[in-house]
Amino acid sequence: MSTSHVALPTKAERHKLFGSVPPIKGTKPTEKEQMVDLQNTPKNFLFALDSVGISNVKHPVNIETPDGIQATVATFELTTSLVQDRKGINMSRLTEQLDAYHTQGWTLSNRSLIEFAQELAERMEQTEGQLTVRYPWFFSRKAPATGLSGLMNADVMHNVTYNLETGMASVTVGLVINVTTLCPCSKEISEYSAHNQRGYITIEAGLDEASLDGFDWRLALLEAAESNASAPLHPVLKRPDEKRATEIAYENPRFVEDMVRLIAADLYEMKQVVNFFVECRNEESIHQHDAIASITFDKRDN
Repeated sequence: MSTSHVALPTKAERHKLFGSVPPIKGTKPTEKEQMVDLQNTPKNFLFALDSVGISNVKHPVNIETPDGIQATVATFELTTSLVQDRKGINMSRLTEQLDAYHTQGWTLSNRSLIEFAQELAERMEQTEGQLTVRYPWFFSRKAPATGLSGLMNADVMHNVTYNLETGMASVTVGLVINVTTLCPCSKEISEYSAHNQRGYITIEAGLDEASLDGFDWRLALLEAAESNASAPLHPVLKRPDEKRATEIAYENPRFVEDMVRLIAADLYEMKQVVNFFVECRNEESIHQHDAIASITFDKRDN
């Protein structure tokens, strides 16, 4: 086997060969105190802004569950309001605060998120602090016949706002979960069976601040979604389980319209929920399109 020898220049010479140049001797200050702060220079910038900040920030978090503390990965959006006489905010403070909370062993809850939003507003010297956080929540699910268990997951959301002027917080929580839906029309007209498909249920619920403690909203929203579908999904199904899951769906046919109305009724009965949004989307098994339905309701208007 023949070999060839390559005579390589030094690494510095290689970098120069591919375009690297030495740094210039700068004239601008290098000390923070001497640098111009464009964002905080007072001037009339025409409009105040509702929100400004950063989004799509992935970060490890801990959440409280009935089974104990669970570790997961969350996606954050961190923003504040912005007054008219400031050009912008110091965005590095947003991730700085997130890292500080993480270092202190932060466990995510609605209460701790309110504190986070309040500190965000204070740190940025703005009226309002806002954050949205989304993460997968894992929970155990037993098969309907054999009782064999496995892990399921749902996508969870918190949206929290704190206003320094009023001292008021706004908390909206959400959940997206998959279910089985069986078509009532297909069941009614078919000789043999009925088509079914996977449905995607999205619930967003505004919570009464007095009810933030002692209310397991994740389980409550999950129960509202799954109990009103044709059948829940399962991670483990043996033949007896598959038989029972199929029969449960056949016993509970649901249109998307049916599901959003039934879920809305459950949310209406929850005293901790002040307003809600529900959407169901079916990936139709005998159509190329999806079927959707949604409802928005505010108990305070009724």
